[in-house]
Amino acid sequence: MDHPPGGPSFRGRGLPVRRRPRRGRRRLVSAVLLLACLGALALASSRVLGALSASGNPFTEAARSVDPPTGSVPWKLQHGQRVALLLLGYGGSENDAPYLTDSIMAVVLDPGSRRAVEVSLPRDLVVPVDAWTTGRPVPQKLNEAYAIGRDDASWPGKRPEFTAARGGGGRLAEQAIAAVTGLQFDGYIGVDFKAFRDVVTALGGVRVCLDGPLDDTEYPDYHDGYVRGGIHFRAGCQQVTGEQALELARSRHAVQAGEASDFARARRQQLLLNAIRKKATSLDAITRAPQLLDALRKDLDTSLGVSDMRALSDWSKGVADSAIGRVAITDSDFLAAYYLEAGGCASSSVYALCPEDATYRMLKQYLAGVFVDPRVLRERATVQVVNASRSLDDLGDRVTRTLEPLGFEVAPSVRMSPADRSVVYDYSGGHYPLTARWLAAHFGATVVEVGASTPPTPSPPSGGLAVVVGHDYALRWIGQGP
Repeated sequence: MDHPPGGPSFRGRGLPVRRRPRRGRRRLVSAVLLLACLGALALASSRVLGALSASGNPFTEAARSVDPPTGSVPWKLQHGQRVALLLLGYGGSENDAPYLTDSIMAVVLDPGSRRAVEVSLPRDLVVPVDAWTTGRPVPQKLNEAYAIGRDDASWPGKRPEFTAARGGGGRLAEQAIAAVTGLQFDGYIGVDFKAFRDVVTALGGVRVCLDGPLDDTEYPDYHDGYVRGGIHFRAGCQQVTGEQALELARSRHAVQAGEASDFARARRQQLLLNAIRKKATSLDAITRAPQLLDALRKDLDTSLGVSDMRALSDWSKGVADSAIGRVAITDSDFLAAYYLEAGGCASSSVYALCPEDATYRMLKQYLAGVFVDPRVLRERATVQVVNASRSLDDLGDRVTRTLEPLGFEVAPSVRMSPADRSVVYDYSGGHYPLTARWLAAHFGATVVEVGASTPPTPSPPSGGLAVVVGHDYALRWIGQGP
């Protein structure tokens, strides 16, 4: 991939291709340490202040906790404003590419509703990286942004804020991800897989519940080979060690097709995040505070201060499991598989992901509305997407996959003859007014109550709502509509 600034401009579209199997052995790591960090810090504040005093005055940090500055993380949580945090997982010293962030997750906290959403982003997503004093942004895979900021020798000519001495890795990753998601981050945490393994070990392991078995005979060992006999996990709830947790987070070549995708790996990482959160904030974890702190002081890169972490930890204690949403952006919804050519999406030999909408407007709008009003979801209306676009045959399935993580009860999508305008057909007789209103706003559609004279959609949902996505919405989906 080309490195120098001033390279080809970001195009974002090219020739779709069938996804090719990847056999790379880079060390994948889960960035699921945030709430473990917070729990450990909350358990032993005096030890934390001592351990972190080298990076700041502990008395100043204590004052910030009592009277936080306007706009800081504690201030936002106190005043009901949303907080966005970036979690980055990288291979570290045991990897030949130590700073590639093979796991990337945004966590958005909404104090007003006491909810949180975890958004997993694929490492192969191509984004414009704007780090240099001269030249245009350079298209790169998302997992390279942090590495560019951490490695001044390989990436010279960067602006001062994106150099290693100034935390450039995290800053650059925040900038690159903000540009395509619209999220404005309040801080980041970066960890390597050694820290992840050590934290789970210090917690005495964690309990995870798997929907199905996972068997991976191509799981990498620590000697550029594969683990003899592979790794194996049964379905159901089980206690896992630090090494086993890392295996669940890293596995990419499971025998089971449903566990071999990027989406499945993101889901397992989110399960581990929740398991670590529970264990780190449990009474039993108090006795393990010294081991946790020792693990966290190593291989951890963060822009958060002690007062930030304490505030986050205190807030997270009251968040129920049911109040944590999980979204994974993949090539089944907003993205499509491409090859890279000179850093842009075209036809060549390097696998990459690029957006269906090169402007990223659809993704930004989606993430801006990820917290659906609970009153809408409590109506529990069945929603069906009807694809009435002219040429996007998979649009119905893609849109359906975006609604499921938001909490909607969805029916399988169907196809119908093309329509110019999007419409929400109400088959419920007006029983779900809030849902109908939300769908109309989300899709830019009008609501029509179905009567005897209304032409039915194919296989209409019984007593539910059908969203016909027409040519107008299809144009917006690919970034060509108003």
